[in-house]
Amino acid sequence: MKHHGREKNNSPKNMLTRMNALLMVIALFLAGSVFRVFYLQVFRAEELSQKATSQQTVDSEIKAMRGTIYDCDGNVLAQSATVWNVFIDPYALKLRAKEGTTPTAEDLAELEVKTEKRRQTVIDGLTKLLELDEEDTQKLTEMTYKEESRYELVKKQVENDLKMKISEFASKNDLNCIGYEQSAKRYYPYDSLASTVLGFVGDDGGLYGLERQYDDVLTGTNGRVITVKDAWLNDISDEYETSVEASDGNSLVLTINQSIQYQLEKGLRETMEEYQSKGAYGIVMNCNTGAVLAMASLPDYNCNNPTKITYSRYKKALKQIKDKEEREKEQKNYRDLQFKNYTIEDIYEPGSVFKTFTASAALEENVVSLNTTYNCTGAIKVNEYTMKCHYHPGHGLQTFTQGLENSCNPFFITVGQRLGVHNYFKYFDGFGFTEKTGIDLPQEAMSSYYTENQYSIVELSSAAFGQTNSLTPIQVCTAMCAIANGGTLMKPYIVGSIVDSQGKTISKTNPTEIRQVISSETAATVRQMMKSVVDNGTGKNGYVAGYSVAGKTGTSTKLSESAIAGRDKYIVSFAALAPSEKPEITMIIIVDEPNQDLGGGALCAPIAAQVVEETMSILGIEPTYNEKELSSLSSNTPNVTGMTLDKAKEELGYASLKYVVIGNGGKVTRQCPTSAGTISSNGTVYLYTDDAKKQTVKVPDFTGLTVTEAKTVAGTNNLNIEINGNNMNSGTVVAFRQSVEKGSKVEKGTVITVSFKNTESVLD
Repeated sequence: MKHHGREKNNSPKNMLTRMNALLMVIALFLAGSVFRVFYLQVFRAEELSQKATSQQTVDSEIKAMRGTIYDCDGNVLAQSATVWNVFIDPYALKLRAKEGTTPTAEDLAELEVKTEKRRQTVIDGLTKLLELDEEDTQKLTEMTYKEESRYELVKKQVENDLKMKISEFASKNDLNCIGYEQSAKRYYPYDSLASTVLGFVGDDGGLYGLERQYDDVLTGTNGRVITVKDAWLNDISDEYETSVEASDGNSLVLTINQSIQYQLEKGLRETMEEYQSKGAYGIVMNCNTGAVLAMASLPDYNCNNPTKITYSRYKKALKQIKDKEEREKEQKNYRDLQFKNYTIEDIYEPGSVFKTFTASAALEENVVSLNTTYNCTGAIKVNEYTMKCHYHPGHGLQTFTQGLENSCNPFFITVGQRLGVHNYFKYFDGFGFTEKTGIDLPQEAMSSYYTENQYSIVELSSAAFGQTNSLTPIQVCTAMCAIANGGTLMKPYIVGSIVDSQGKTISKTNPTEIRQVISSETAATVRQMMKSVVDNGTGKNGYVAGYSVAGKTGTSTKLSESAIAGRDKYIVSFAALAPSEKPEITMIIIVDEPNQDLGGGALCAPIAAQVVEETMSILGIEPTYNEKELSSLSSNTPNVTGMTLDKAKEELGYASLKYVVIGNGGKVTRQCPTSAGTISSNGTVYLYTDDAKKQTVKVPDFTGLTVTEAKTVAGTNNLNIEINGNNMNSGTVVAFRQSVEKGSKVEKGTVITVSFKNTESVLD
């Protein structure tokens, strides 16, 4: 039976059946394979291709450099530099068995252990080098487990020296999973200088100021580098690398002058801090072209750290808030206040500065002349309202020039009434107060004003001396340029030219005349009246020795805020033109809500005087001194070091200088002040002989002293004094600032510059 069965199983028929079954299995297998290949190549081709490409290529972006911002002399105000974004490649971090091998369970376990050790090396190394906190380290740890990812960003904008340290660490530990992509970081070399003008950038471009206004111009086009890797993630030959170069952004050359900007900000900051004002703002313009030479709005911020609170008043207020949520809310409010450029983004009632425009209109329309007089009794009745002069007893009989000198409200009310609504509004519109100036900065505010058909005699009377209508500081300064330049309204601008990355000029801003507002004769007359305001009136502190300055003070009461606060709040100002005969510059200085009831003549005019003196020097305009000014001028200190003592005494005698000898030798080995500095007439030079040791003294407090008192105190303390500011005009003149802080130790004979101002102040 068994034999019979074997024969049956091995029969040709059964063999054929088995062969057919085997062929069927093979056919089905081949059909399945063909179908899978078809499925993968047709239905999943794009998906698999992308996956292969992502594993075999690295696509890196090359960040284009943002254009540089320069001042008018080529000083860099904002610049981009190369930094690096550090990332990890989790796919490359994980160790895998080589292709073509069949790893055992033990092999896979060993690879996992090595991967974990490698992972910890990456985490520990980057945490230390990048100084990551606990939260960032946790994020980094999570990144390393995303094993199919090719890109996980660890830290942005790493400086080049730190990038080199990370690269050295990666090379030492054979970590091809750490990568870098080129990026750029914005730097502002002068921190807060012109910060509210420059603005700053965020991840998506410019956020404030010029960085925002000219974002499209400054932003370049990013490039790319695509690198191909083999199965073991090693770079393949350069011939497989594809790159597109980045195209850097264009640069801005501003009309801003760094030195004038610094002087403006210095004066504003000192006054704001001293009087803890809400703010302090200023603009300096080339009156003939409309170019902005300096623009500042304080409090401001550090462009390199824009969210930090900078103003001492804000810092004190925040410290007093205990509730965390309330403090964070107030901190954000203060931050927003620091970001704001009030010179163009806010409006205010200009107060008596506006009287210069009323005077211009009235003279142009021949409704008044310099011979026009008015008897001020301290108030004037307008319908049922009594409008008062800031000087309640009244100024008495005045000429038109004296009316401006004294900033007499009733006088200018009558002038406004003589003009009438139609003529008043014609010049209000002509000076540009019904439209934006069009300056090339973002968020310029629109003035708030009465239209011609809204005026009654009351509104007209109030508007004539600077109340009722609210204007932007840039409008006021631009209109003042028309008085300065002979009557032409110019368009203000702050970008002088745009240049490409090779330094080639792409575009240049040309001065734009808007309209002729008043005649050159009228403009010259008003300038002469404004000069008299500085020489004899409320603007005495605008005086600068050697230069004729024309100016006008102003005060306006912030009625709505005063009502809330329970006491009057003021915004005070001073407008200036220099030199008055043929002006080159115009400026407006504003102090917002000082903590004392002092006017623009006391707070703003001294700042303007400092800026005028600096600007005239920068522009190369030589001073012209009168006899009185010449007698108090400082001169270069003679160099007597190395001379015999007798010869040195003789030289100092020729220069009308005194001397004090320190030591017992016969030869001068050093002197103070040195020949590098200046010394006032009748000053004292300290002469050291032999090896006499340097002698020092403490600097006294000169604040509040008269000129005579300050000279006496300086002499008593073996110091020299240089007088700055208003010491020529009548009235009470006292020191308000000194170049070296009180209590400082300095060498005997050191020259201390002391600034003086007239303390007579009116809220005009």
